[in-house]
Amino acid sequence: MNIENIENIENIKTLGALKASNYQSKLIKDELRANLITKIQSGKPTFEGVHGFENTVIPELERAILSRHNINFLGLRGQAKTRLARKMVELLDEYIPYVSGSEINDDPFCPISRFAQDLIAEKGDETPISWLHRKERFSEKLATPDVTVADLIGDVDPIKAANLRLSYADDRVIHFGMIPRANRCIFVINELPDLQARIQVALFNILQEGDIQIRGFKLRLPLDIQFIFTANPEDYTNRGSIVTPLKDRIGSQILTHYPENIQIARTITEQEAKLDATQESRVTVPSLAKDLLEQISFEARDSEYVDYKSGVSARMSITAFENLLSTAERRALLNNETKTTVRLSDFMGVIPAITGKVELVYEGEQEGAAFVAQRLLGAAIHSMFPKYFPKIEKLEKPNEKNTYTDLVEWFFAESGFELLDDCTDSEYQNILNGIVPLEVLIQKFQAELPKKEQLFMKEFILWAMVEYRKLSKDRIATGYQFRDIYGSYINKL
Repeated sequence: MNIENIENIENIKTLGALKASNYQSKLIKDELRANLITKIQSGKPTFEGVHGFENTVIPELERAILSRHNINFLGLRGQAKTRLARKMVELLDEYIPYVSGSEINDDPFCPISRFAQDLIAEKGDETPISWLHRKERFSEKLATPDVTVADLIGDVDPIKAANLRLSYADDRVIHFGMIPRANRCIFVINELPDLQARIQVALFNILQEGDIQIRGFKLRLPLDIQFIFTANPEDYTNRGSIVTPLKDRIGSQILTHYPENIQIARTITEQEAKLDATQESRVTVPSLAKDLLEQISFEARDSEYVDYKSGVSARMSITAFENLLSTAERRALLNNETKTTVRLSDFMGVIPAITGKVELVYEGEQEGAAFVAQRLLGAAIHSMFPKYFPKIEKLEKPNEKNTYTDLVEWFFAESGFELLDDCTDSEYQNILNGIVPLEVLIQKFQAELPKKEQLFMKEFILWAMVEYRKLSKDRIATGYQFRDIYGSYINKL
């Protein structure tokens, strides 16, 4: 009988009342397994809010839980490893009973600590019972080189020995570490390879036999824990490794990955970005801007300047999206405007979010983080442009008009224009609407585009023309200057 069937746990405050309720305790791995089976049979998603893993990681994780395995998530940073571990809490029973006052959440029907055993022996059915909610059954530790066996497992507490006037040979002087205190809980060790080898060795018995031994005490506690480990493949060579006997004791190793397409990446970013209602109502973000933002991450993962072994976290897109909206919001506040729409030039505001999130190789360090960030934006524009407009060919036949001839000639005749970072929406609109060939391209190839997104698309065409070397773009103190490529070249001469 699970706690979900007990109408009112307020009435179950003693061991005797718990026995009368016909409650049956389960090991945590059996508990996770039973609740997962129920969820799968009901047709409900087992890990809501985790996107892109439906056909890869989640089935493997479900199989590991059904097999009652301890689990190691292996993947690059920002691949939802810790998120998955935390979501497993939802597969626990809502409440479980434990002996009141127990440091290690003793099961009333199977106590393992000296404290709980003595209490039950003394009070019997009158032993007080408390209830632990599933949200409190999750413990997490970041593995660092300074973690000790005492931190994780426990040690002798001389202060306790002095206060209780006990010999160091008495097991009541033991101070329990994080792992015993996580009895009947999910315990996560993040970045396992960072843990010193001698500390990893201390985990052998816990994973295999399920018990611990502290110092020289004969006491062995058969702990009931679901272990989750996370590791980054880079760590195996750069900072440490998982010792082979420990790896052998971890039941399932599950490989995570980055989003496989822009749509999944967008869903994750929109879900995780921290925005308030005022910001969302003030700033409109065109669909193309969201796609372009995600494409930057895809370009970074393939860039010759970025260390692919380090990975490019999904957090880069999330923080870049927040910066993008803040850039547009700041401009609206400066211009005393109640509403505005994101511009492509606002993407310069996301550069700090990119430079702090990518690990550069030697060539990238030589060029500089800001240069690499701008190159990634340019590459994203270059990659996405053919999805909306005819491809711009590198070689063209002389004296033969093409799709973009009128636009290039407009810049040759007008000598270009300046697009300032903080110009008002009306000024921005007048500048872009004044370039007639842009309107022609929109009506011909993107006629169904919502009107509020057309200005962004027009600016997108201009930036793409620069990437394809049909126009030039120069950064000035307060914005950008667009000109025909030959005029710019002559000017520099």
